[in-house]
Amino acid sequence: MLLRMPRNFIYGYFLIRNQSTVIPSIGKSKKKAGKFGAVAEKIQLPVETDAHKLVKFLCGSNIQKEGKDIELKPDNEYPDWLWKLNTGKPKPLEELDPDSKAYWLRVKKMAMVRNNKLSKLKKF
Repeated sequence: MLLRMPRNFIYGYFLIRNQSTVIPSIGKSKKKAGKFGAVAEKIQLPVETDAHKLVKFLCGSNIQKEGKDIELKPDNEYPDWLWKLNTGKPKPLEELDPDSKAYWLRVKKMAMVRNNKLSKLKKF
């Protein structure tokens, strides 16, 4: 069964929904009515500046109101593969082995990016 609503009801619903409201979240974020509807303010998150705490604990790991952040362990208690992870830029395509899965995934991604750029060009 399809309900038919008058147009002004639907427009009124969206107008009421887009008025300034308070959004419950971690920070204090309010929406202010702007020219084109509600505009959300940026949330100011607290930043830890204590150097001792930054070195000894994983800051931000505690998501509960009560409790402590996770204390970091010495390096020898972590697995070896953790220190071998690539944290920099990805390897260029020429350095990858053509028989590997990573090589062909990169080729596929490059082809998709190329096709998307070509489809956005102005057609005559």
